Amino acid sequence: MENVVLIIHLLLALGLIAVVLLQRSEGGGLGMGSGGGGGGAMSGRSAATALGKVTWVLAICFICTSITLTVLAAQKSAGSSVADGIVPSTSDSGDAPAAPIAPLGSDLLPPSEGDNAPLVPSAD
Repeated sequence: MENVVLIIHLLLALGLIAVVLLQRSEGGGLGMGSGGGGGGAMSGRSAATALGKVTWVLAICFICTSITLTVLAAQKSAGSSVADGIVPSTSDSGDAPAAPIAPLGSDLLPPSEGDNAPLVPSAD
């Protein structure tokens, strides 16, 4: 079911891209070209074209498939967490010592007071 909705979603996305690219540019992006020989005597909107209607239909179907995929993914992951997949590594076999548990980035801190390691590497 999820794969079928995903394929339909991808086809809608490609169709939406194609229909938008086929439309005639009005010039003056973001609605700035509303003056002049428009559609009506009182409004700056032009009449809806067939490509405009197809764009609306494809956009509504695209949003519906997006919501459907979100709901399917939420149902599939219900009751599970990413943290459930983390398995603590406790090796009592003695083959290899377990890595020390330290916070991320602790190796970037400067040495402590009792540590006599040099702060800069020597060139010898």
